[in-house]
Amino acid sequence: MSISKRVVKTVNATEMRGINRSAILELIRNNSPISRSQIASELQVSLPTVIRIVDDLIAENLVRPTGQKEWSGGRKRSLVEFNGSQHLVLGIDLGGTKIFGAVADLSGEIKYETSFLHRQSQAEESFTVLCEVIDNLIGYANGTGLPLRGIAIGVPGVVDPSVGIVRLAPSLDWMDFPLRQRLGERYTAPVIFENDVNLAALGELWFGAEPDVQDLVLMAVGTGIGAGIVINGMVYPGAHFMAGEVGYLIPDRQCLDKQFPGFGALELQASGTGIAERARRALQGQVPPEALEALTSEDVFNAARRKEPWAETILQDTIDYLAQAIAAISLILDPHVIILGGGVARSADLLIAPIQARLQEVIPLVPQIRASTLGYRAAVYGGIVQLLRFTSSFYYLQKFG
Repeated sequence: MSISKRVVKTVNATEMRGINRSAILELIRNNSPISRSQIASELQVSLPTVIRIVDDLIAENLVRPTGQKEWSGGRKRSLVEFNGSQHLVLGIDLGGTKIFGAVADLSGEIKYETSFLHRQSQAEESFTVLCEVIDNLIGYANGTGLPLRGIAIGVPGVVDPSVGIVRLAPSLDWMDFPLRQRLGERYTAPVIFENDVNLAALGELWFGAEPDVQDLVLMAVGTGIGAGIVINGMVYPGAHFMAGEVGYLIPDRQCLDKQFPGFGALELQASGTGIAERARRALQGQVPPEALEALTSEDVFNAARRKEPWAETILQDTIDYLAQAIAAISLILDPHVIILGGGVARSADLLIAPIQARLQEVIPLVPQIRASTLGYRAAVYGGIVQLLRFTSSFYYLQKFG
């Protein structure tokens, strides 16, 4: 019997410089303004190394001198800061029914944004609409005179960025769609794409209201349900790029051995779509058909606020379904925080405290849950993170022991 051997990879000089560069850029971004000597002290890197790397970052316009100096009893030290305002990013959250696009800088300031409803019927129609959005955003970016760092796209489905293919995005009619190749034939700017909820989770990590957190899960409850998992500051994609597909969790054993076309078992009950459908069944014959068809999950939550019995019943069931999913996420991953996002998060005031109450004494540690502070812009903010990392030879290093 042969035993396979794992290859142990060492770090060469170029990679070591890349690791130091990533750490220095991240420290400057988070702690501007800062001196070179303070960077060397914080990271335990030699001052000459810091000086060389900072000079390179200044030459790339990612870092700039502030003109300020810091004095701590010895020689005055000049300070540098992150220069994110001089680089633009195009971010697109490509939903099946709504597309949001924005031009932002690397510091997270939104310069321009646009959104519109979209109902696709063909894969090529979805691609055409995406290109129209990109063209619109590029038109604005070109008018600023600032360089374009790249284009980041959040896709509602399973993507394989390693080969540039969208494996499965039913709402866009994309199946093994070669998105990187198709966009590369049309645009010269770097293009990255990722699952939309993964990007949103990264956005929450960098730009959300939770400082010093490196492990979090964003549970997006909207048309469907998905989760973005960030561990040690990096998205966890899973072996098949399907980590976080929590809409397929099984809320009840009666769901076993059944088919749920187009959705997962949990989504059919607790997504915005599922909540609205349960409301239609509850009100069947009580309201006009056109009013039933127009019902949304937000209508249900508003009715629950008015203490309407039918809506309160749906709300309590929704709380139970989401509590089960959050318990599973918490027990398997134990993140610092679980963030509730998506359209349903607009009613987080009706959900978070009851979910936590349901889990008291049921699991060893009830997770911290909070509503997203970034809302529909979260994926765009995550695109800023990914583009800076992918266009800066970013390394993430963790020491064991």
